[in-house]
Formats: sequence, C-alpha cells, structure tokens
Amino acid sequence: MSRWKGLPAELDPSVRNLVVRLRRLKDHSGLSLRQLAAKTGYSTSSWERYLGGRSLPPRNAVEALASVTGEDPTRLLAVWEVAAEAWSGRTATAPAGPIAVAVQAGAPPGDQDRAPESAAEPSRAESVGLIDPIGPADPGPAGPGAEPARGWAFHVAVAAGVVAVALTASAVVVLAGRVGTEDARGTAAPPTSSAAPVAVSPPPSLPAYTCRVERIDGLWYAGQSTTRDAIVANGYAGPEVAEVQCLLSRAGYSPGDIDGIFGPMTERAVKRLQVEADLVVDGIVGPHTWGALRG
Repeated sequence: MSRWKGLPAELDPSVRNLVVRLRRLKDHSGLSLRQLAAKTGYSTSSWERYLGGRSLPPRNAVEALASVTGEDPTRLLAVWEVAAEAWSGRTATAPAGPIAVAVQAGAPPGDQDRAPESAAEPSRAESVGLIDPIGPADPGPAGPGAEPARGWAFHVAVAAGVVAVALTASAVVVLAGRVGTEDARGTAAPPTSSAAPVAVSPPPSLPAYTCRVERIDGLWYAGQSTTRDAIVANGYAGPEVAEVQCLLSRAGYSPGDIDGIFGPMTERAVKRLQVEADLVVDGIVGPHTWGALRG
C-alpha cells in the first residue's frame, strides 16, 4: 500500500474526491507508478502530478486507469466531469489551452501528457517511498507541445491587455463628452418621468375593541380573549393585549386607549397591578399576572 502525502489544502472538494478515488484504484491494483505508466501510456511524472492533486488528469488518462484496474469507467468519468468543471471554472467538455497544444502536436485533446518513461528508470517519488510530494506548480509536460502552450498563453494575455486598454479609453471619452455637455448647459436637467404619480393609500385603521366585562365562574373576562397563560409584553398587539387593557381598566389601572397595542401606558398599569398583587414587577403579563387580572 502506498504512503500518500496530503493533498493541497486549497484543492476543490470535487477535485479532491476524484484524486482520492484514483489513489484507491492505484493501490488496489498493486501497480507501481512505473507499471501504471507502462500500461496507460502516461508518464510516471504525469501520474505523480495527477495523484498529487497538482494537475487535473485528462479524461483519457482516467479511462485508461479504469481499464487497467478493471473499474467501470462510467461512474469514474462522471466524477471527473464535476472535477474538471471545478478545476477550469467552466464545463469540462471544452478545456482551453491543452486543445490548442494537442492540435499543434497532432494528438487528440488530453493526450499531450503521454510520454511513457523507461520501465527500468525508477520514479523519484517511489525511490524515497513517498507518492506525490507537494512541490512547485506543475511545469507541464515537456516536448514539442510545451513551447506552443506558453506562446498561446502569452498571446491570450496580450490580447486581454489590449481589450482592457480599449475599454478604459472608451470610458474616458464617454465621460469627457458628458462633462462637456453638462458644462455647456450649465446644470444638467433633472430626469423626467412619464409614469403616473403613485397614489399613497392611508394606513389601515386599527381594529376597534369594546370591553364587555363579565364574571364567569368567579373569573373576569372582557370578551377579547379567554387566555390565562399567554405571554403579553411591551411591543405586542392583538386581542390578548385588548383583554389586558380592559381588565386593567376594570381594576382601576388606566392603560390608556383600548387599542390592542401594548405600549408604555399599558406597561405602567401592569406594573402597578403587580405591585399591588405582590408579584414580580416586570411589566410582562404571564400566568400569575393573568390570575391577578381575572381574579
């Protein structure tokens, strides 16, 4: 069983999942990196990069690994497609860069890493008993396709720079023209709108509460709520608050308007009731305060 080094911490989870699966297949097959290179057609150094998470393996390399290890390639390729999309930032069906290199080298996309090493030459990683040491960024495969790849990247960078300069110059020209127009007019006219004015509807009226205080089975009720344990406090609104206000008014503690809104006046009235009933004075109506209101 190979002793794998940890994958880069910044590796995307989907790419990490693919690399872990490839490592398991390699370990279960019992193949060394040299044997794997000889059977798949991809060099030992390429497999070191693929299994170290420093380079995304081509689709053909994944298929080749599945073939030599007896694995069903369908599920493995589905994992590769997700990893390729995360690696490139776009769909993995049209990777940029390697296609151009492969076309110039006369090889199908994804095969530019095929450069089998001599089976007699041990890999650097296997000679020290470690697979995939974490090293500098992948320099890319050596060979006739390497220089065209660097040249292609350089041309892309130059083209991007030219586009950026052109866009900046266009923005400056437009801004200068706008400033000149406003200077000629003195002050820019405010934008006009052809939309019809929006009619602002008045706020909905608050529900009217009428206290209908009556004593039922030895308890007071005001016709708004029959609760005896609901928590009502400052900022609450509704029929429970109106019930509290009606019962406070009946007991002689004025809460202000019977509007169903628990405000400062209602809170002060509740605290006065709690003082008289020898309750915790917190201005919050709970089971004990309800008992004092209805008793």
